[in-house]
Amino acid sequence: MNDIKKVPGVLSGQEITELVAKNIISSDQEIDKDIIQPASIDLRLGIRAWRVPASFLPGKGNLVSERLKDFAMHEFSLLDGAVLECGCVYIVKLLENVSLTDNLSGIANPKSSTGRLDVFTRLIVDGAQEFEDVPAGYKGPLYAEISPRTFSVLVRTGSRLNQLRIRRGYSITTDKEMEILQKHVGLVRTEDNDSLPDKIKNGVPLSVDLVGENGLIGYRARKHTRLIDVDKPGFYKRESFWEKITTEDLVYQNSNSKNGTSSSGLVLSPDAFYILASKEYVSVPSNYAAEMRAYDTKVGEFRAHYAGFFDPGFGLSELGASKTKAVLEIRSHDVPFLIEQEQTICRLVYEPMANVPSFLYGEAGGTSNYQAQGLKLSKHFI
Repeated sequence: MNDIKKVPGVLSGQEITELVAKNIISSDQEIDKDIIQPASIDLRLGIRAWRVPASFLPGKGNLVSERLKDFAMHEFSLLDGAVLECGCVYIVKLLENVSLTDNLSGIANPKSSTGRLDVFTRLIVDGAQEFEDVPAGYKGPLYAEISPRTFSVLVRTGSRLNQLRIRRGYSITTDKEMEILQKHVGLVRTEDNDSLPDKIKNGVPLSVDLVGENGLIGYRARKHTRLIDVDKPGFYKRESFWEKITTEDLVYQNSNSKNGTSSSGLVLSPDAFYILASKEYVSVPSNYAAEMRAYDTKVGEFRAHYAGFFDPGFGLSELGASKTKAVLEIRSHDVPFLIEQEQTICRLVYEPMANVPSFLYGEAGGTSNYQAQGLKLSKHFI
C-alpha cells in the first residue's frame, strides 16, 4: 500500500482496504473484500431497526440515537429478517462505523439494485443537516433511512442497500475538463455518434430513449405485488412485478418532414414508478468516477435517478462493454409530466479518482451486474 499517492479525489478500492486495516472504517462484523468495490464500500444493515412516522434529520449537535428515543414508534431486530412495508419509513443502524480524519469525507447513495426496486434509501449520521453526507473528521455510527415506495421488501442483518464513497480533500472536474474528456475519450456517445442533446453544463447530459428495441421502451411497476427478498437475485419473474411499456403506449409519434427526424412522447403518471434507459451509451474512464444527479427541476418535475453512482470501468469498450446504457429510475412529482425522445433528462458529473483502482467495474475481483446493460431491471428479476 506504500505506493498509493496521497492526492485529492475519490478513494479507490485498495485505499478503502487500507482504511479498513487502520480502523478508519470499522464494523461490528468482519469486513469481507467482496463488499469493497472499485471506488466505494457497500454498507450493511445491522441488527437494530426502528419504524418512524416520518423522514427526519437529527440536526446539528444531535445524536440519531437520542432522536430515536423521542421519535421512534417501534424498535425491532433484523437478525432473523424483517419486512419493510411499502409506504413506511424506517431507520436502521448499519454495521459499519467511521473515524474519518480531517481530510477525509464521505458521500453515500443507494446501490443500483436498491434504486431499481424503488426503495428510497439515504444515509444519516449524528449531527447531520443533510442526507448522504459524512463530513470531514466525522467519528461515529452510520444509519440508513429506508422507505420502500412500490414493493415491500424483506431484509436482514447484512443486507446491502447503499454504498459509501470516501473523498480525500477537495477535487472537482469542471465543465471545460468534461468537454475535453468528451472530445478525446467519449464519455457519452450515441449509436450514430451524433452530437449530444445539450451542451455540457453542470455535467454531461443524457437523454431518454423512447425508441427502444423491438418496440420495448421500458417497464412500469405493478402495484400490490408479493414481497421481494432483497438478497435473492435472479429469483422473481418480472411479469409478476412489472408491465412492459412499448411504443404503442406513447401519446404520439410524429415525423418531421423537414429534417427527417421523428419525435415521440410518454406521459409519466405521478403515482407510478418507471424503468427507462438513456439513448446514449455511457463510459467511465479508469481514473474517474461518475455520479448521476438525481433531481433537477430545470429539466422537469420528476426524479430521474435514485442510485446515481458509476464505478471506474463502467461501460469501457476495452472491457467489452462499449454499448452500456444508463438505466433511469423515474418517478414524476405531483403532476403528470410528458417526456419526449432525446429530451435531456439528467446529467452525469465526473470526478477524478485519487488513484486508479486495482480492479475496475466488470473485471475479476468485483461484482458487475449491470456492465454492458441496455434496458435492464434489477438483478432480482428473470
